[in-house]
Amino acid sequence: MAKETLRATLNFLREAEKLKDVLRNSHTSTGRRESTAEHSWRLCLMAMVLAEEFPGLDMLKLMKMCLVHDLGEALHGDIPATDPAAKGKAAVERQDLSILVKDLPAGPRAEILSLWDEYDAASSPEARIAKGLDKLETILQHNQGSNAPSFDHAFNLLYGQAYTAAHPVLAAIRELIDEETRAKLAQV
Repeated sequence: MAKETLRATLNFLREAEKLKDVLRNSHTSTGRRESTAEHSWRLCLMAMVLAEEFPGLDMLKLMKMCLVHDLGEALHGDIPATDPAAKGKAAVERQDLSILVKDLPAGPRAEILSLWDEYDAASSPEARIAKGLDKLETILQHNQGSNAPSFDHAFNLLYGQAYTAAHPVLAAIRELIDEETRAKLAQV
C-alpha cells in the first residue's frame, strides 16, 4: 500500500475515533452516558456470541455491518429514536458517512458505503439480523442502564418490533428483554 493511501486510511481512522465521544441517550449501568462506539462494540459482541443461531449467514459480512451501521454519527452525533428529527436520521448519517470515507481507497470506501446501504434498506438476511440485533442491544442497554427516573421504558416495548420479529432467535431474545422492560415499568 502506498504511503499516501496509508496516510488517507489513518486520517479516516482518526475521524472514526470521534464515535468514542458521540454520546447516546442510553446510560451504562454506572450511570455514565454510553457512546456510539460502545454500542457498536456490544452489537458486534452480540453477533459473535449468537453466530451459531444464524446458520447460513455470512458472519463476516454481519460483523462488518454492525461495525459500520452508525459510523456516520461520527460527524454530527446520534439522534435518539424518540426525537422527532429521527425521521431524517438515515439521510443525514448516509451523507456524513460519504464525507467520512471520501479519502479512503476505492475498495474500502465502496465496501463501507455498500454495507451501510444494505443495512439501511434491510435488503439481505445479514442486514435484517444486524438491524434486529441493533434494536435489541439498544433496549438491553436501556434496561441495564442507570437512567434518569423520567426515562420512558414504555418506548422499549414498541421500538424496532418489525426487525426483532424477523428471526425466531431475535423474537425469543425480544421476549426476554420485554419481560425486563415490563418489570422496570412496574417499579415506577
